[in-house]
Amino acid sequence: MSVVNAASASFQSGKKANQALNELVVKFANVNGTGSASANNLFAKAIFRMGLPVSPKNIFPSNIQGLPTWYEVRISEKGYLARRDGVDLMVAVNPQSMVKDVREVVSGGYFLYDSTKPLDLRLVRDDVNYIGIPLTAMCLQEYTDPRQRQLFKNIIYVGALAALLDIEFEVLTGLISDQFKGKEKLIAPNVHALELGYQYAAKHFDCPLAIKVERRDLVGDKILVGGNDATGLGAIYGGATVAAWYPITPSTSVVEAYEKYAKRLRIDAGTGKQKFAVIQAEDELSAIGMVIGAAWNGARAFTATSGPGISLMSEFLGLAYFAEVPAVLVDVQRTGPSTGMPTRTQQSDLLACAYASHGDTKHIVLLPSTPKECFDFTAQAFDLADRFQTPVVVLSDLDLGMNDHLCDPFDWDDSRRYDRGKVLDAEQLDQLTAEGKRFGRYLDVDGDGVCYRTYPGTHPNKGSFFTRGTSRDEYAIYTEDGSVYAENMDRLLKKFDTAKSAVPEPVSIPSHKGRKPQFGIILFGTSVFAVEEAMDTLADAGLHGDALVVKAFPFHPEVEAYLARHEQVFVVEQNRDAQMRTLLMSELDESPGKLIPLLNYDGMPLTASKVVSEIRATMTRDAVAEKEPVSAGAAE
Repeated sequence: MSVVNAASASFQSGKKANQALNELVVKFANVNGTGSASANNLFAKAIFRMGLPVSPKNIFPSNIQGLPTWYEVRISEKGYLARRDGVDLMVAVNPQSMVKDVREVVSGGYFLYDSTKPLDLRLVRDDVNYIGIPLTAMCLQEYTDPRQRQLFKNIIYVGALAALLDIEFEVLTGLISDQFKGKEKLIAPNVHALELGYQYAAKHFDCPLAIKVERRDLVGDKILVGGNDATGLGAIYGGATVAAWYPITPSTSVVEAYEKYAKRLRIDAGTGKQKFAVIQAEDELSAIGMVIGAAWNGARAFTATSGPGISLMSEFLGLAYFAEVPAVLVDVQRTGPSTGMPTRTQQSDLLACAYASHGDTKHIVLLPSTPKECFDFTAQAFDLADRFQTPVVVLSDLDLGMNDHLCDPFDWDDSRRYDRGKVLDAEQLDQLTAEGKRFGRYLDVDGDGVCYRTYPGTHPNKGSFFTRGTSRDEYAIYTEDGSVYAENMDRLLKKFDTAKSAVPEPVSIPSHKGRKPQFGIILFGTSVFAVEEAMDTLADAGLHGDALVVKAFPFHPEVEAYLARHEQVFVVEQNRDAQMRTLLMSELDESPGKLIPLLNYDGMPLTASKVVSEIRATMTRDAVAEKEPVSAGAAE
């Protein structure tokens, strides 16, 4: 077997190296469970602290340990945060995946590998530059403990990258100090491992490479945070005191984050007692049942799950919709159906959440695109659930939830008061009696479809009602009268229509330099990053469009107005069956011919190149069709 230098430094130059400053993708190929995540995250945070926009993606398997895992970091001073095709520098420390890894390197890019063992020449491309560093040999020489050898190997390659890419070393040491604050004994060994890698690369290679980073001031006061962490904090600020859940990837860290923040912010200062409850149920069905029970009693309660959990919770969601009990559910979507790919992203739960349960149901669904919106929308979800006495779903996805994203800092108005909706107290119940009126739990007094309710124990003998999932009249009395049932269902629909003006408004992305749009784009969630970049690329090619980022279902009136302004609209979404397009056609009676599906469903985050290629192909095809002459044999 032919090999490239073993157990030594190696630099094999292929095609002339690409040059790039602050516009590159670095990808790490590791083995799951080897402690690489912490080191790779250290690299991403260092770039962020140098004032550069950065977008890390953790691509990991669904097992605990042993299979390949990747960590992809895009650095872009232009501010592009979508995943990008091609890798400029591959850090390949997992022999299992090297065949795949080397294929991803762009022509003229770099492939950094552990040269302790020979590199199979079958992995060598003549258009890639190879950097061999004997990482394992260095660790064997430096450390005696097997676990230290494994962990510090990751830190060593980060140190080497600091020299190769010109990362400020003091930024890395500062991050190490921050990470191990309170565990000072761990700081020096980690800094030493960084120095080993840095010094080795600086001694054996011409540093920095032709691709490198340089400090900028482009992130301002933005923060780097994951969507699940933001969602957990949003639940705290939204007033949640009960979280009932069953663990499932990728939503588990939502409740873990909630509990972490609750232990700091939900503790009685006088007694030290917890003012919150986190209950791990035996399954998803039990979890949503506990949430509904707690909310019925007046608490603000939520659960977090993913697609399989939505399937199990559907019957209880129908109960909460029909009995009109508030509930908040966070769905961090993953690839389905069934178990699917549990650690890959998708937007395939949209219809399941919008119409969850049998019968005619429609649920409020909020669609965040950033961690800040995860925070804002989760807090708002509790107000909406109380105000409209119904389940509200915050529909995130794995990419947003489990990856760090650059976003605006969270803010909160301390004067803000929770909207508990139409809740009668004892005095108001007495006033009704004094006015000769009767309390009706399902009586639409104000004509907006939203009725008045009471909390249990509000009054000793007034305001009580029977909560049931069976048909009832305006006073919560059981009935099988079809006309009464139909009136109730119509009122629920009216309430849903009332919610249109209360949900988050869609966000417009204008055309390049205000040019007249040739087409429109409708999207939601994390697709926004790829679409923003794609619109710039298309504009450079003379194709101008604008876009609308949908933030909620029911659709805000602006969504229908946007469609009316365009003859051709691409609906960008990350699922196979064009679920957003289906909703637009069903709810707004929109023509299928106007809505062009642009779909991505391979489990990886959407790229701008995918959007560009499909829009360009459609626009080119349409232009050719317009120029073709009508055949002479056309029917009269």
